[in-house]
Amino acid sequence: MTERVHLPDVGDDGRAILFEGEPRTVRLALDEGDRVPPHTHPDRDIVCHVLDGELELALGDETVTAASGDVVRFDGDQDISPLAREDSVALLVLAARAD
Repeated sequence: MTERVHLPDVGDDGRAILFEGEPRTVRLALDEGDRVPPHTHPDRDIVCHVLDGELELALGDETVTAASGDVVRFDGDQDISPLAREDSVALLVLAARAD
């Protein structure tokens, strides 16, 4: 089965799950200054592709800045807290970690 989503048609409510099932795929839209509170995604590997804007990703003890066009891969077991340094949109893929 093939599924297709046109990102500009997805609502502006911050987070939108794009497809049901695995891997979990989410569109994240944050206004400048908005932060997602620290949280984890246990047993997941996460890929974050910044489509527009700039995010500061607090990842455990590390902070990574990712701008439009950057792709960051990280472990979901650590505390994660993105901060929008400007209005930003990112595509996140949360994949169950293979044993």
